[in-house]
Amino acid sequence: MSRAEFQPGSGRLVLAGTPIGDAQDASPALVRALSEADVIAAEDTRLLRTLLLRLGVTTDAAVVSFFEGNEAFRVPGLIADLEAGKIVLVATDAGMPSVSDPGYRLVSAAIEHGIAVTAVPGPSAVLTALAISGLPVDRFCFEGFLPRKQGERRRRLQGLAAEPRTMVFFEAPHRLAEFLTDAAAALGADRLGAVCRELTKPYEEVVRGPLTELAEWAAESARGEITVVIQGAPQVSADWQDALDQVDLLLAGGTKLSAAVAEVAQVTGLRRRELYAKALAARSVNASDAASDGRGTRGDDNDKGKR
Repeated sequence: MSRAEFQPGSGRLVLAGTPIGDAQDASPALVRALSEADVIAAEDTRLLRTLLLRLGVTTDAAVVSFFEGNEAFRVPGLIADLEAGKIVLVATDAGMPSVSDPGYRLVSAAIEHGIAVTAVPGPSAVLTALAISGLPVDRFCFEGFLPRKQGERRRRLQGLAAEPRTMVFFEAPHRLAEFLTDAAAALGADRLGAVCRELTKPYEEVVRGPLTELAEWAAESARGEITVVIQGAPQVSADWQDALDQVDLLLAGGTKLSAAVAEVAQVTGLRRRELYAKALAARSVNASDAASDGRGTRGDDNDKGKR
C-alpha cells in the first residue's frame, strides 16, 4: 500500500481539468492553480496561453509542451521538478488530463516516487454527453477512441455487442460515419445512440436516433469535437437452465464448449464466465451420474448371475 500526502514545501502534481468549450466554465480553483504552478505541462502551449489570456491569469511558471508524442521523454524531467519541491500542473487542450489525453504516464511515475497527486475538477465531455443523451445513466462505461484501422475497430465493437451499460466514445469527425456504420453492424441497426458535437460551444448540437440513421447524418454533417453515446445491449430474460440447454444443443452439433458458451452468452445477455463455469459443472455432474449408472448396472448383472 502506498500513501502520499501533500506537505508544504514538497512537490505536488496537479491534473487540471480545463473547459471543454466555453472558457467561462473555468472554476476559481483552476484560475488559482494556474497562477500558483511552478511548471505547466501543456498539451498545446498556444492553446494554454490563449486560455490564460481569457482567464486573465498571469504566471511566472515554466511552460513546457506535453503531448502524446513527447510524453515519455518529458516524464523524467517533470519528476525531477517534483522531487525538487515544485508544483507541476498538467493541462490538456480540453477536459481532464489522462482521460484519452496525456497524463497517465506522469501520474504513474509520480506515485512510484511517492509524490502527491491531486486534481482540479472541471467540465467533462464524457459526463456532459452522457447526461444530455437521453440514454440510461445509472451504469455506463467509457471506451474512448477505438482503433483507427477498420478491422480492429470492428473487433472491438463486436466485443461490446452484449455490453449492458451505456457506452461513451470519442471519435474524430472525419471517421464518425465509418464508426457509426461499423457500430450499427456490430451492435444492431436499431440500437439507439446520440452524437454530441461542440459541447458547451455556441454551435453545440445533439443528434439522437438509431445508429443507421446517425451514420447517414454523419456522412454529411459531422464537424467539430465529437462524443458518441450508445445504448447498452437490451437485457434478455433467460434462466440458467435454458441457457445450459442451448449450450448442450450446440455441443451436440460439434461446437466446442468455449465457442458454444460465447454464442449463448451473447444471445441471452448472461455473463460468459458464469455460464462457462455452470456448463463445466453440469458436464462434471453428468459424467459422475453416468459413471454411477455404469457401476450400478454392472452390480445388478452380477446379482442376477448369483441368483
